[in-house]
Amino acid sequence: MPVRAEDVVLPATWEGSVPEYLTYQALQRAGKRPGFDFTYQSPLLGGRMQKGGMIIDFEFFDPPDLSINVQGVYYHYEFGVETSARDKIARAQLAGEGITLIFIDEDDLLNDADYYVTEALRYRDHSRLGSGR
Repeated sequence: MPVRAEDVVLPATWEGSVPEYLTYQALQRAGKRPGFDFTYQSPLLGGRMQKGGMIIDFEFFDPPDLSINVQGVYYHYEFGVETSARDKIARAQLAGEGITLIFIDEDDLLNDADYYVTEALRYRDHSRLGSGR
C-alpha cells in the first residue's frame, strides 16, 4: 500500500531520509539484521573526504557483493546531470571491486518498499538508472 513521505514518523535517532528509513525497515522485514547482515551509510574508498570516495546507503555482509543506494527524486534526478553521473561512476567503481550497486527510487519505495527491497536483494534494479525508464 502506498505511503506518503509526510505521513511517515521517523524515530528521533534516525539520521537519514524517509525513503532510506523505509528501506531499512523493509530489509528487516526481509530477515536482514542491521550490523550483522548490513550496515547503513557506509563510507567506501575513503568516503566523502577522499577523492573518488563515496557513501553507500546499505552495504551488505550477507550477501557480501551487494550494496543498495536510495535515489531521491529531487536530489538524484532533478538536481542535475552531475549527480546522476556520480551515481553511475559509483556503480562502475563498485563493480570493479566485485560489488553490485542496486538503486531503488524514492517513489518506488513509497509505493511498495517490501517489493523493491526484495527485488534489490535479488540483484534486480528497477530504478530509472537501472532500467532506463
